[in-house]
Amino acid sequence: MRLLTNTSFPFMKYRHVFVGASLLLVAASLGLLFAGPGLVMGVDFAGGTQLTLKFVEEPDLGRVRAALESLRLGAVTIQRFDEVGAHEFLVRVQNPKQEGDFTAQMVAALDRELNGAAGGLRMNLQGMEAIRDDLVAADPDRVGGDVEDRRRHYQPMAEGILALRKEKGILTSAADLQGLSVLSAASRQYLATAARFGAFSLLAADNVGPLVGRDLRNKAAQAVGFSLVGMLVYIWFRFRFAYGVGAVVALFHDVIITLGALSLTGREMNLPTVAALLTLVGYSVNDTVVIFDRIRERLKLDRGKSLPDTMDLAINQTLSRTVITSGLTFITVLCLYLFGGDVINTFAFVLVVGIIIGTYSSIYIASPVALAISNLLERRREARRRR
Repeated sequence: MRLLTNTSFPFMKYRHVFVGASLLLVAASLGLLFAGPGLVMGVDFAGGTQLTLKFVEEPDLGRVRAALESLRLGAVTIQRFDEVGAHEFLVRVQNPKQEGDFTAQMVAALDRELNGAAGGLRMNLQGMEAIRDDLVAADPDRVGGDVEDRRRHYQPMAEGILALRKEKGILTSAADLQGLSVLSAASRQYLATAARFGAFSLLAADNVGPLVGRDLRNKAAQAVGFSLVGMLVYIWFRFRFAYGVGAVVALFHDVIITLGALSLTGREMNLPTVAALLTLVGYSVNDTVVIFDRIRERLKLDRGKSLPDTMDLAINQTLSRTVITSGLTFITVLCLYLFGGDVINTFAFVLVVGIIIGTYSSIYIASPVALAISNLLERRREARRRR
């Protein structure tokens, strides 16, 4: 399948216009990053504690925020995690100056604010061992014997309750336990009267200390930096120095504009976002290498033709491949962005922006920069020969 066959677009003729437009975009992105809102650092890089909570019904976010702010641990952010009907939220407290896991304090504060009651078995907030040990202590089935005998008896029941909670996300009342065959009638009756189900369930908890966050941030920057240097060395070895510089300038262009888009939209910078940026770097340089390889091939076949004309010919000959490959990839990541859910939404957003910018830069940044460097080196060689 081929599209745009036998095209003869004069890409290099308008290179100054597109390079100028790119410089404006890069300047705007740098302004957003350093003089504007900057990047929103996630828990991975800023340090803090993040809870994934599921509520029985739509919560009063003001009460949730007030309960967490009363702990004075750090800035509180609340973000919807799934569609509205799921009532799932990411609740994050950033504490870049304090070491420690604040999950227990945050859960306790929310429990006091939203559930009110104190004590009792918390069915949506405690783990399997806590549920098992509560059943062991109460012994509703009158097992008797020593503690180990009772633990063996109630262990499958506690595991069944945890599996049901994981499947449903939250247990709203004792009625949810009716279909749990592993749970005895006496134990079910005991839990219906003694256990608290509450207004929310803890689905997951993540904690990163400030020192670890700083280390992750440095390593993420190093990963992106080393990947750019590696690309420069590879393309320099595979082609010429001018082409290596062109490719790396295009990659810097792609990364900076994508970071600017993240800053503009207030999206979070975390480890999955860095993974998306590295994916973008690899994808963009692959597109650039295809064009450079065709330029090298045409230079051997069309001796005597000017370099701008050779580049135009090479870009036109690879244009069909570029449109098909980038178009199909764009459709895929766009579907992930629209329908993939909140978990990978920012990852997909980076790829959506990156594929557009990366395809553009392979044509209008990498090749013009390689042309400018080649012309500069050629002029220097001519100057040396004249001496």
